[in-house]
Amino acid sequence: MRHNHGYRKLGRTSSHRAALLKNLTIAIVKAGRIETTLPKAKELRSYVEKLITRARKGDFNAHKYVFAYLQDKEATNKLVTEIAPKYVNRNGGYTRIIKTRVRKGDAAEMAYIELVSE
Repeated sequence: MRHNHGYRKLGRTSSHRAALLKNLTIAIVKAGRIETTLPKAKELRSYVEKLITRARKGDFNAHKYVFAYLQDKEATNKLVTEIAPKYVNRNGGYTRIIKTRVRKGDAAEMAYIELVSE
């Protein structure tokens, strides 16, 4: 039974799930908006918002923390120097999920996840 279990498994092993969330985060940081399945978007929201909250400080330790999760210099730099400072006066809610369609091949619910512009 699930009973308040803390995360979605997304039908993957833990290492595959970690890689998936890392790559989706890099994509959303670079593009600002991506389309993915609804469960992935809901799981990604938590992952991205925790990184943005930590990156808002903008110091060396924030860079180090974010890079440890993303392993991508370009995305880390953009997140800490460009994206996170926009949300200094905002307490969470940095992303928005918009349901879009049902995918034709497997009837998966699709959704856009985007960074909220303030």
